[in-house]
Amino acid sequence: MRKTITIWAACAALLAGAAPARAVTKDPVQALKAVLVPGHGVHITETTTLLAGTREQAKRRREGVFEFNAKGEVKALDVTTTGGEDGRERVIGFNHDIGGTGYRSGGLIGKWLAKGKTWWKDSHQFHLWHTELLGDDEQLINPAEPATLAALLKHGQRSSNTVTGVIRFKELRKVSLWFDHSTHSSWGENTKLSYTLTLTSAGLIGRVRSAYTLTEGTDELVGKTFHVDTRYSRWGGKVSIKAPDRRKTTTELCVKGFCNWRLPG
Repeated sequence: MRKTITIWAACAALLAGAAPARAVTKDPVQALKAVLVPGHGVHITETTTLLAGTREQAKRRREGVFEFNAKGEVKALDVTTTGGEDGRERVIGFNHDIGGTGYRSGGLIGKWLAKGKTWWKDSHQFHLWHTELLGDDEQLINPAEPATLAALLKHGQRSSNTVTGVIRFKELRKVSLWFDHSTHSSWGENTKLSYTLTLTSAGLIGRVRSAYTLTEGTDELVGKTFHVDTRYSRWGGKVSIKAPDRRKTTTELCVKGFCNWRLPG
C-alpha cells in the first residue's frame, strides 16, 4: 500500500511540473521575428475562388515560395498558377524600393512570346510587382509582416490555435506594405476583409483564410466575393530565387503581328 501511494505521489508531482509548460502560449509575433532571416522564406499553397452571388465564377491554385527580408517584406517570389482560363503560368519577381522586375512564362503571355523565348521580362510595372504577377485574386494578407500579424491578432478573437476577425482595407493599409502596394489598396477604404489564422505548434502561421467583397475597383470585379485560402510551410528555410536564363528571356511581345509591344501599366 505504501509503495502504491509513493508511485501515485511521484506521478502527481510529474504532472504538476508539466502543466505550466503545456500552458505556455507562444507569442506569434516573436515566433515570426525569429525566422525572418535574409535568404530564407516560406513555401505557399494557395486556392482562390471568385464568387458572383452564389455562383462560382473562377478558381485558381498557386504553389511556390516567397523570400523575405528581416522586416517580413517579400523580397522575391517564384510561383506557379494553374486553373486560369489561359492555362498554367509561372512567375518570378524581384522587389525594389520603387517598382520591381517580373518574369512571366506560360499563360496568356506565353502566346505572345517570340519564337525561341519562354520568358517575358518587365521592369516597369506601375505598381510593385506582386499584384501584377499574381493577379487580383491573390492573398491580401502577408502574415510574414510583424506589424500586420500584430494587427490581425489585435482585431481578432483567439480560440486555441485559431484567430478569427475582421479588418477594413484602410486599417490593413496602415500596417501592411504588401497590401499598400497591391492594386486593392485604393479599392474601397471601408471594404471589410474577414480572416481566420491557424497557428502551428511553433506559434507560426500555418494557414490564412480570407474573404471580402469589393465595393470599388474595375467593373468586372465590383460586387464579386473573393475567398482566398493560403497554407504556409517550411518557415525559415533557405530560399534561392534566381532570374530565368537570359537566352530564353525577352522584353518584346508579339500580338497580332505587332512586336515590341508591352502590357500597359
